[in-house]
Amino acid sequence: MTGIRWPPEESDVVHPSRAPAAAPATDLISDDDRSVAADSWSIKSEYGSTLDDEQRQVDAAELLSSCNFRASSDYSSDKDEPDANEVEPSMLGLQSYWDAAYAEDLANFHQHGHAGEIWFGTDVMNTVAAWTKNLCASMPQNVNVANDVAVRNNSDDHAVKDLFGWTVLDIGTGNGLLLQEFAKQGFTDLTGTDYSEGAIDLAQSLATRAGFSSINFVVDDILDTKLERQFNLVLDKGTLDAVGLHPDGHLRRLAYWESVSKLVSPGGLLVITSCNSTKDELIQEADNFNQGQAAATATAPSPAEPDRAPFFQYIDHVRTYPTIMFGGVEGSRVATVAFRRRSVV
Repeated sequence: MTGIRWPPEESDVVHPSRAPAAAPATDLISDDDRSVAADSWSIKSEYGSTLDDEQRQVDAAELLSSCNFRASSDYSSDKDEPDANEVEPSMLGLQSYWDAAYAEDLANFHQHGHAGEIWFGTDVMNTVAAWTKNLCASMPQNVNVANDVAVRNNSDDHAVKDLFGWTVLDIGTGNGLLLQEFAKQGFTDLTGTDYSEGAIDLAQSLATRAGFSSINFVVDDILDTKLERQFNLVLDKGTLDAVGLHPDGHLRRLAYWESVSKLVSPGGLLVITSCNSTKDELIQEADNFNQGQAAATATAPSPAEPDRAPFFQYIDHVRTYPTIMFGGVEGSRVATVAFRRRSVV
């Protein structure tokens, strides 16, 4: 759903593994500011773009400026206070922005056959698909994926057979190109959801054109999902980033974890790719959710029952993304982290 400029210019470097934060609503006044705020998140596809984004940015910025921002005092407890490291709200956190964006992308597809933008870039998309394939194939043996360079060249037929039974959900699928890559890797039961109807129309059109008409695309909001099934593998490439850019981003991120926890089947995987959170920040966010779950379901300890595993346990992360140095700290502009849901509820 969201993306960043890749690779970064040295002058663009702000924080390891964190995309430049979009300007606050009160600062989104000039056309130049609007352009920088939106363009810093996007990567144009190989087809380029013939779309006029200016009016889309103006409309979304005006809507964002009319939103009511929550004060720190509005949060119910110290635990729920906003993190000082959170990025500022942006037009990219609004559904109206994505509705307009995908309406234009869909029109551009019908007129020119263009697929639109590939968020985070083709290399990241291909790495996520190949790395996750290897992770899923290794899960029965509980093998950690430490070398994702080898993963990208893995074409083992046995691994493909192991993927046949995996059910896959991509939340915030956008144009659905990530799911096409997963289909090429050997996954067969694929579903993509997005709250933008235009995104789903575009994704279905692109999948049909590419020969992947079996991929299922559904209009659905991750924060108010109507899905009634669980999946062995749930993917998020930029959706949590966009959720956090809403004016109520902190509360929406809490709702995100609550909702996604119901979609991952016991023992299944959640793979998040982010440009606004580091690996450690994603792990910490999962741990915060785990602590909330533990407190909500606390029962008297039983000698016959071992300590329960956390709801979402960190498994591994992609290690081959290009890194940058900032303030003496090495980090990556993109993080992909895998969590496993505990098998026992």
